[in-house]
Amino acid sequence: MSLPTTLTRMWLTRSVQPFRFYNEADQQLRFSHCENLGLYVHIPFCRSICNFCPYCKVVYSKDLCNRYIDALIREIHLVGSQHPGKKAVTSLYFGGGSPALAANRLSEIIAALQEHFTVSQGIGVELHPADVTPPVLRTLKAAGVTKISIGVQSFQPKFQKILGRSDTNAETLRKALARVPFETVSMDFIFALPGQTFRDLRADIDTAFRNGANHVAIYPFIDFTFTESTIPAMPRRQKRALLDAITRYCTHRGYVRTSIWTFAKNGQANYSSLTRDNFLGFGCSATTLLRDQFKINTFSVPEYCRQVDAGFLPTALTLRFTARQRMVYYLFWTAYSTQVDPRAFERFFGVPLSKVYGAELQLARLLGFIKKENSIWHMTPRGAFYYHHYENFYTLAYIDKMWGILRREAFPEQLEL
Repeated sequence: MSLPTTLTRMWLTRSVQPFRFYNEADQQLRFSHCENLGLYVHIPFCRSICNFCPYCKVVYSKDLCNRYIDALIREIHLVGSQHPGKKAVTSLYFGGGSPALAANRLSEIIAALQEHFTVSQGIGVELHPADVTPPVLRTLKAAGVTKISIGVQSFQPKFQKILGRSDTNAETLRKALARVPFETVSMDFIFALPGQTFRDLRADIDTAFRNGANHVAIYPFIDFTFTESTIPAMPRRQKRALLDAITRYCTHRGYVRTSIWTFAKNGQANYSSLTRDNFLGFGCSATTLLRDQFKINTFSVPEYCRQVDAGFLPTALTLRFTARQRMVYYLFWTAYSTQVDPRAFERFFGVPLSKVYGAELQLARLLGFIKKENSIWHMTPRGAFYYHHYENFYTLAYIDKMWGILRREAFPEQLEL
């Protein structure tokens, strides 16, 4: 555990108590009264495994995929049937893996969810560039998908080679997207790769917006310890210069910053499965965040299927939040959107933000990290970089450790972070 994250956690939670996860699985989830509830579904199958990717995934097998989706639908009904009638939710996102490998069954999954939930802000699906074809896009649209996110990573062969991926043809994407349009078309890119310059990133951003995207996500490369990647990390000063240059360029072009790493061509386009007060996760490795707990499903596809087939939720680990721990989690991920509304915080926790973290907010303002406009705290470009810098510590100290253990053990006994 890194010293910066440990000290920050202790200060903000006012406690030396770590985040302690146990091998507990509540079979009843208290989500009926949750507002701003989102849904996430994980499809872990890929044609091949990228060595830099940290997410839960396995090589595609038709038989295993079908068995998994049968179990996934059962999990949806196990959870959804706990609420009488239909529960209103904000959004539904499919991640992976490559969900399009199960495109012919996404309509079944969505139909199962719609038996229990009413989605108000659309359905999003992550896509590999190879899956952006008119037949696949038409299948997704017919199933009710309104948003897609394409994992381009880079349009430039030199960076695709570094990442071990095949080249992506922008013109091919443009033609397919022109034939089957969506409300939001996001394209994902990785920055802070060896030798990468602002000119490289600007070219990728311009290429994306010229070829069908109305939203881009530019994520930093993070070297997870359990991946086989040999890509060296970019020095901090160089990384900050890149992030600042990207921000200035996108702002100058009139793009709307929708989060730390995302920019939209207009204010309507949005793609984010992270910024939700509460969410339910379905599938292996999916997480669920509720008012008083955080839980994560097993990473093992066979164990996931066996657990659900036996009629049990496939929870591997559960964290019971203290009040302060929940506040820290709320603020961390709400700040990802680059703004925090004190009124929303008070509605959620029943206490004013200024009463709980007034001193920290004033310090952040003095340091130039945030500013207040119309009663809302907004992150400055300086604050955005330091959020990114701290998020890197958080990822390596918390997510890296948790995911590394869950990749080895289907149901660990306990985990402290």
